[in-house]
Formats: sequence, structure tokens, C-alpha cells
Amino acid sequence: DYNRAIETVIKADDTEHIFQEVEEYVITNEIAQKLGDFYEQYNDYEGANGVWISGFFGSGKSHLLKILSYVLEDRTVDNEVLGEIFAEKVVGDAKLKGDIKASARIPSESILFNIDQQAQITSKTDADAILQVFYKVLYDHQGFYGFQPHVAEFELWLTKEGKYDEFRQGFQKVTGKNWEQARIDYHDPIVEDGIAEICGALFGQNADKYLDILDKMEDRSRYSIEDFANKVRDYVESKPKGFRLNFFVDEVGQYIAENTKLMLNLQTIAESLASKCRGQAWIIVTSQEDLTNLVGDDRAIQSDDFSKIQGRFKIRLPLTSANVDEVIEKRLLAKNEQGVEKLNDIWSKEKDNLATLISFDDVGIQFKKSYEDGDELTSK
Repeated sequence: DYNRAIETVIKADDTEHIFQEVEEYVITNEIAQKLGDFYEQYNDYEGANGVWISGFFGSGKSHLLKILSYVLEDRTVDNEVLGEIFAEKVVGDAKLKGDIKASARIPSESILFNIDQQAQITSKTDADAILQVFYKVLYDHQGFYGFQPHVAEFELWLTKEGKYDEFRQGFQKVTGKNWEQARIDYHDPIVEDGIAEICGALFGQNADKYLDILDKMEDRSRYSIEDFANKVRDYVESKPKGFRLNFFVDEVGQYIAENTKLMLNLQTIAESLASKCRGQAWIIVTSQEDLTNLVGDDRAIQSDDFSKIQGRFKIRLPLTSANVDEVIEKRLLAKNEQGVEKLNDIWSKEKDNLATLISFDDVGIQFKKSYEDGDELTSK
């Protein structure tokens, strides 16, 4: 339907158009070649767990990032299996089609986010800015309150003790408040008293012992890349064998800009996930710049750090203008049988006049070339 709404900008947090985004996605020749390398290494992990998708504004990198986040976890929307739909888009490459289907059989969950939006919890000047964002999205994914990590730690502790569900039910009964809403105002005396009373009952202790438990957790909070990687590993190990937790980070290049410390922070997170999770946690990012241009040459940072960054994100998916042209032809300009028949009729009658009709020299507009045959007219 040429009157359908098409989002001009793909947003990571937009979940209203998931099926349309996958159904209308075009696997161009360029993308197919690059996806082949990615899927090979994703299905048969060889040490690199970082993927760098680059391209100018409008090249489709955010769209590709979202598609991969849906397809790798083989999400079902409206009873349609997205991994199967995506695989069937591959034409003339049986291996890639098989690899896509094989990856969809690997149990996984995707955490998709725009890093600049999520980074409101911290400042870019903070050396651990990216790490704090990763903590937040991990906690949010588990249903915890990632905006306040110490509250999330409290919830994680209750979960490990097997008492989180009991706590929420008890809190609702005692305070009349829903925990997910009340935790936003965790300094409210009613909330603090409710926490203390329920924890005392759950653990058979005096309620006074838990009156300031959140403050104590905030004071003792010490966040590190190793601790984060351990938390990811613990989550992965709580799932079925072979499970993967993948992070999809949109616009990471824009967020990092020329701050090589942030880039090193990202690289170290990916490296720690690789060593702790051994291929069961990936980081896939988008950037308007390719990796080499973003981090500069080895004069900008230590040469060994530069090599580590390159090595960790050695899977590259650069998108070019040729990719955009092919998408426009296949997604917007493809005709149905009636349209093809009509245009072929126009071609047979007007082919000798078309070159003149689409030339506008008098107003300074000139198309690159005329149509060479009827097939080109129907496709473009």
C-alpha cells in the first residue's frame, strides 16, 4: 500500500512498528555479504563479541540494529516468527539463510537502547559513564529499578534469596502501594517502613534492622566492569544451556565522539564479557563513523589500546549509499503485476520520448541518465 505510513527515522525505543520493520526490511546485496561474516562468527564463536555498524545518517544502521535485535531472539509478533521472515528474505545464498535460521535457534534475549537517552543518569565526564548505562539497562531488563542502582541491588538481593515476589506481595498488602510505583519515592517514610516491616517478616528479624537498608546499600555500592560482567554471567547461567544476552547500542559513536576514554570503557566492557561469558554476551553498536576514524590513529591513544579496540570490534558492517539506492528500489518503487503491465505499455509507446520528457535543462535539473529498457523503468 503506497499510502501506508513509513517511519522516516528508526528509533530504538519504538516498539509499535516491529512487524512492519521486519516484514519490509530489504536485505541488499551489500548487507547480505556483511551479514554472512557476522552470522558465521555469531554461530561459531571465535573470540570477538563486538560488532560495529557504521554509516552516514539515513543509511539504515539503526534499522539493521533493531532487526538483528528482533531476529536473534527469534521474537514472535502477531503469531509471526520474525527469524523465519528475515531468513526468507535472503535470495541466492543458501548458507546465509541457513545461518540466520541456526542463530534463531540459539536461545537469547536482546537489550536494545539508544545510549544517549539512557545516559541521562550520568555525565559524559564520568570515567564510568558507559558502564553506568550498561548497569541501568541490565537492571531494567530484569525488571529492577535501574535508574537507582542501589534499589536495583536490593531487588536483586531479594531475588537471589528467592523472596522478591513475596516481598512485592507483602509490600502491597502492608502499604496499599504497588512496589514498582512506590520504589520511585524510596525515601518516603511509608515506603521505608514498609520495606523494613516486610523484610523483617521474610527473614525472621526485627524490622528495625532493615529501616535504612537502601541507604546502606547506596553507601556500599561499588561498581566495576568486572562486577557488571559477573552479573551478566550470573543472569546467563540462570537461563537454558547455550543462552545468550546481547546488547544492541544505538548511536554509540555520537555519544563517544572523540572521547577515547569512553571508547576504552566500551572496549573493556566487551572484553570482560568475552572472558566471563565466552561468547554468550555480545555488544552490537551503531556509529556514523567507522571505528578507525572514531578512535583516530595510534597517536591519539596508546598503540596497544588501539589494537585492543580494533580486535574487540573486528566484525564491521559499514553501510554505503549504494545500499540506500537498492532499498528505495525494492521497498518503495517495486510494482505489483498491474503496475508492471501498465509501465511496460508506457515503455513500448513512449520509449523514444522518455529521454526528452525527464530532462529539465531549462531549470537546471538533469537526471543522471534515461531508462535503458522497460525492466529498468518498472523497477525505478
